[in-house]
Amino acid sequence: MKKNFAYEIKRPKKDKKLPIVLSRVEISQMLSSVSNIKHRAILMLTYSAGLRVSEVVKLRYEDIDAERKLIFLKSAKGRKDRYTMLSDVALETIRKYLKEYGQSRWLFPGQDKENHMTTRTVEKIFSNTCKKANIEKDVTVHSLRHSFATHLLECGTDLRYIQEVLGHKSSKTIEIYTHVSNRDIGKIKSPLDCLQIKGGEDDD
Repeated sequence: MKKNFAYEIKRPKKDKKLPIVLSRVEISQMLSSVSNIKHRAILMLTYSAGLRVSEVVKLRYEDIDAERKLIFLKSAKGRKDRYTMLSDVALETIRKYLKEYGQSRWLFPGQDKENHMTTRTVEKIFSNTCKKANIEKDVTVHSLRHSFATHLLECGTDLRYIQEVLGHKSSKTIEIYTHVSNRDIGKIKSPLDCLQIKGGEDDD
């Protein structure tokens, strides 16, 4: 009986590229260079909570739980709701932003107030900010999420908590997600709250 060689040929493994991570100093430089309060709030939230760009643009005012220091993400990737941490510094910036811009349907509306800001616009904001801060690494907005996770791990945060706030599937167990209570997530200190960020003035 002839063997079916088509099933015996192993597929070549895909290269596993490590994500490019910004250092704490680079994050501080980048955020310190943002003068527009709306842009600063977007980038701060993205980094401080490890959000995907598609998640930050779809945030609504009611998703920010200031009292419990949590951010609610409805039907995130994988169609599963989750909570992540809310940084004290990011919260204060959001309050200043809302005081100046006012409250609308979306936390970060686009030019058409009925629609949220596009991911492409956020990518452009991030790119321009990196240039202003003289950051030459080949990074995207998603690099803020990688940096968030890396900085938490370096600070000694348990990997289970990081997997939960990022909404990642567990790589070590058969469980889909590593569960942790919302109360415990609220106790985690965001790496943004450990940075020294200079105040900026709004662009004309």
